[in-house]
Amino acid sequence: MCRAALVTIAGLLLLQALGAVSKPLNGPDVFDQNVFADWSVAGGVDVALEEIQGAAGLEENLIPHHQLRITNSKSEVCDITVKQHSGFLDISDGRHLFFWFFEARNDPQNAPLMLWLNVECGNDTVHNPHSWNEHLNIIYLDEPIGTGYSYSSDGSKVNTLADLAVDVYAFLTIFLKRFPEYVSAPLHIAGESWGGHYVPTIASYVHEKNQEFKYYPRKGMIHVNLASVILANGLTEPYSQFESIPDYKCGGAPYPYLEPESAACGVLRTNRPVCLRMINSCYKFKTKSVCAAATAECWPVMMGTGRDARNPYDIRVDCNRNASVCYPELDDAERWMNLPAVKKALGAPPAAQFKGCNYAVNSEFYLQGQAIHNSAAFLPKLLHNGVRVMVYAGDVDSVCNYIGVELWMTRLQNDFHAEFSEAGNNLWRTKESGYLAGTVRGAGKGAGNYTFVRIFDAGHMAPHDQPEATLDMIERWIHDRPW
Repeated sequence: MCRAALVTIAGLLLLQALGAVSKPLNGPDVFDQNVFADWSVAGGVDVALEEIQGAAGLEENLIPHHQLRITNSKSEVCDITVKQHSGFLDISDGRHLFFWFFEARNDPQNAPLMLWLNVECGNDTVHNPHSWNEHLNIIYLDEPIGTGYSYSSDGSKVNTLADLAVDVYAFLTIFLKRFPEYVSAPLHIAGESWGGHYVPTIASYVHEKNQEFKYYPRKGMIHVNLASVILANGLTEPYSQFESIPDYKCGGAPYPYLEPESAACGVLRTNRPVCLRMINSCYKFKTKSVCAAATAECWPVMMGTGRDARNPYDIRVDCNRNASVCYPELDDAERWMNLPAVKKALGAPPAAQFKGCNYAVNSEFYLQGQAIHNSAAFLPKLLHNGVRVMVYAGDVDSVCNYIGVELWMTRLQNDFHAEFSEAGNNLWRTKESGYLAGTVRGAGKGAGNYTFVRIFDAGHMAPHDQPEATLDMIERWIHDRPW
């Protein structure tokens, strides 16, 4: 089980529900800096390498050394019915973030904008009726450096959430300067698994820069129209989520997992107090050594205890031991993304070799203690300033189980705490077929300002398991329609 690559795994398995993907790169450490010089896109049309120095007029003291290179503006792969762009944000001479943009299938001029972290399509040109870009313009971003097609040519790396947020904000700012038609669109920042840490950290930084723009505007700055954050089966507040592991695995899951009085459950309950004390110390002291120690203690004894044969991302089924991380789709997607025609069409490095998990990148984050940070602490300020928050969880995922997700949401002190605490879990059916998709608990009008969604019979990669339900959920959320 690739515990160190939860977001990457999640992205690879959104094959049926999303319009584009990204996967971790385990290729050469160094790429030729002139590798793009002679490339062309599929169809024989020369690539236009558009270099937007300093974000198309953005002053160098705001975002120095950054430029956007568009390596493809055709629609040769995945959703060929819509406008696409792919390319790289060059953070410096040595660091390059890959992105892939899909315009909405319907009314793109008025559609909201979503930034989704770490995903890919892998379906070539097959039309998917439940793709999220039905009514959304979507950017898929390979971050941090070393994931997907994003690469470093000088050995530099990003291994903290704070540094990652700076890079993603730079990308958003430069992208919106390059494509001003999307500046006024409501922006929804979404991420799965490790995205539970990424998204609150990034959104908080975006909000801080928006406040700076409001009170201390400088030439070249723009307002990023941040509307909401969406956390998908994410690890966000580890204390509550690790606390819930014995409760979920030992009787709380919707399908039998461990016998409540088994030795395995005894091990979980015995180790829980020590794990929680160490997480609490991480919250209190916030040092690398303390947080890394908590990671080393909690991960093996809490995440690693379970049924060896069962898929931890979907407890309904056994793990396919002949596949990468239990899922054959990972291998299919990896092969597809390694096709020379696909890499050429997207303007990706020819030497790039996709692997299901990039342990090196993820281990850097773990060694820095980033996995045990309390990223939920960023959310109250966002909520107070009008940024909506939706958190959803597939209920057959044992890695980031729904009990723990709802628990931290219940505990988090924010402007909607009292209303959320009193709210019940209401059944939710899809508009398309009336399918009973799950339950919703929220505070606020419409789809809510602070909303938790439990998705029935969905695992860690909920859109992969329940495409109709997750599309219905997303469209209700972005249009703020009641459940």
